[in-house]
Amino acid sequence: MYELPLFPLNTVLFPGTPIRLHIFEPRYRLMIRDCLEKSAVFGIVLIRRGMEALGPLPDPYPIGCTARIIEIEPLGNGRINLTAIGQERFEILRLNHEHPYLVGTIREFPLQQSHSINVSRSCHSIRKQVDHYLRLVSKIGEDQFAGLEVPDDTLAFMYMAASLLQIPAIEKQPMLACPTANELMSLLKRVYAREIALFERLSPVKKELAERVSWLN
Repeated sequence: MYELPLFPLNTVLFPGTPIRLHIFEPRYRLMIRDCLEKSAVFGIVLIRRGMEALGPLPDPYPIGCTARIIEIEPLGNGRINLTAIGQERFEILRLNHEHPYLVGTIREFPLQQSHSINVSRSCHSIRKQVDHYLRLVSKIGEDQFAGLEVPDDTLAFMYMAASLLQIPAIEKQPMLACPTANELMSLLKRVYAREIALFERLSPVKKELAERVSWLN
């Protein structure tokens, strides 16, 4: 157990995935300065109740992910752009409100059975789903995944697969909170199957709309 500065956001960070943040509030500028003076690590947690900025400190979900700062860009007036990379999952045991920003007493929350044979075998079908999903996304004009390199490691791949889904953060939080790799794999399969079905119905509509616009022009 140890104390960790917490940054509540309307997003979910997964281990191994990057996040870019614009830091402008005084309390979070202070938090980042404190982090840089120590370990350059803080925790990102999804907001359960409250606002992301300019209000009382929000109430977060108990499972989050540590983020290590890898790049800092000072912008003047104390504002900062930073890039961090997700590292390890953690569970909040209690919150400390004595600082201007949230601090949590946390413990590590590693994914159980992450390298079992069953998980490795199941990963093959998920890879096919992810490939199909990305092709469907690109067909409707979204090219943010161009040049994406998919990791070979099973655990890294599962977390990347979760992060790639274009769904609300509230639906990603259960993926981050799954206690075992088998549960995460099952959840990913269900959500990818649902999203692929939705995109397959959306793709012809997008194509028809594009053809109509082209004809009008």
